[in-house]
Amino acid sequence: MIEKINLTMLTDFYEITMANGYFEADMKDDIAYFDMFFRKVPDDGGYAIMAGLEQVIQYMDNLEFTDEDIEYLRGKGIFSEKFLEYLKNFEFTCDVWAVPEGTPIFPYEPLITVRGPAMQAQFVETMILLLVNHQSLIATKASRIVRAAKGRPIMEFGTRRSHSTTAAIYGARASFIGGCAGTACTIADENFGTPALGTMAHSWVQMFDNEYEAFKTYTQIYPTNATLLVDTYNVLKSGVPAAIKVFKELDPPNKGIRIDSGDISFLTKKARAMLDEAGLEDCKIVISNSLDEYIIRDVLEEGACIDSFGVGERLITSKSEPVFGGVYKLAALETDGKMIPKIKISENVEKITNPGFKAIWRLFDKDTNRMLADIIALADEEPPAGDEIEIFDPNATWKKKTITNFYAKNLRERIFEGGKKVYESPDIKEIKKYCAEQMDLMWDEMKRFENPQTYYVDLSDKLWNLKNKMINEAK
Repeated sequence: MIEKINLTMLTDFYEITMANGYFEADMKDDIAYFDMFFRKVPDDGGYAIMAGLEQVIQYMDNLEFTDEDIEYLRGKGIFSEKFLEYLKNFEFTCDVWAVPEGTPIFPYEPLITVRGPAMQAQFVETMILLLVNHQSLIATKASRIVRAAKGRPIMEFGTRRSHSTTAAIYGARASFIGGCAGTACTIADENFGTPALGTMAHSWVQMFDNEYEAFKTYTQIYPTNATLLVDTYNVLKSGVPAAIKVFKELDPPNKGIRIDSGDISFLTKKARAMLDEAGLEDCKIVISNSLDEYIIRDVLEEGACIDSFGVGERLITSKSEPVFGGVYKLAALETDGKMIPKIKISENVEKITNPGFKAIWRLFDKDTNRMLADIIALADEEPPAGDEIEIFDPNATWKKKTITNFYAKNLRERIFEGGKKVYESPDIKEIKKYCAEQMDLMWDEMKRFENPQTYYVDLSDKLWNLKNKMINEAK
């Protein structure tokens, strides 16, 4: 294990070679604008959830090159001494704007914009993408799983199946933002306050001569958290009967059973009947073992008797689609205070970027406060207003919609100004609450697992005209 890591050096090597190139070409002070955005919602869903911004802020607020870093770069033999001296005295001076964590987000929206010296704005690319891609992916998956449970708590149980230590820790954080009740990851609770949850493994039961002794001992030690794992040997013939015996004898204030294998629908129905017959109607049933939103939805439709779920590897790895796909692209340069928009052209329409320094306006219905559409506009434009507005799908311009009775809200906030942090990340519980509130503002049709209603993300007329002008000029 690497004992000491300076995350400043967690970057693609080409960002350092480009930084040295900008320095040598006398471009180190040229002002550039870079946008971080994504092109496709995971699992063909109707939305994604923004997450990871707090870690981006911490990263930017602690950028520095150690003596060891400088010596490592000097040893590569390709960087100038003047550049290495610049890095030794490095000071982050960029402006940064971002969408707050917990916000529903959609393709092509500039989630984070970095403005500053080109070599600095370029350099932070990898960590922005790494942090936002990962946590947004897990928060989005968690949101889907939580919705499938229809109000039943979801516990994130994937620590041991995650792809690394940091993936486990930040995945637990992101899952909480997405709506999970807590996590099995103890260190995430210690650092972020995401409640640590869990009881026993099968090995606890196997350590005793029989399930009754295992369950009785555990319940005596943890009477307020007596959730007993009943599938070590046989759920219905030995596990549930032993749990019932212990609960009848000790009557703990909080009692439950957990089933980690077998036919979920069948076993929970039978177990519920056995518990109720024994007068243990207050005993909860917890289910775990390779669950996802589709399995949870299906077993509940089958009438399974479940009070909460523990979801592991399919959540912490977003197994069904484990790549978020965010990108970081140059959007503009600034010369003598004048904006020069930049665009990337591609034969693939989805890879053509939106030029210029931009803002995101979210339109809400005045009566219901429901989300209606988003408009990406140039930053110097006035917010959308008036009695009505016609929007369209930029990739299918014949798809148009007229919106009335709306108000507009700017989605992004200033995070850094001249390299100084001007934004304080909310508490994790506040972010989770905000996310749940924002989800309630979405139409149910957008939340379907299959063929969700497409949410309009339009370009303002000014941005649309600029983009088409630049495309035609490039031709």
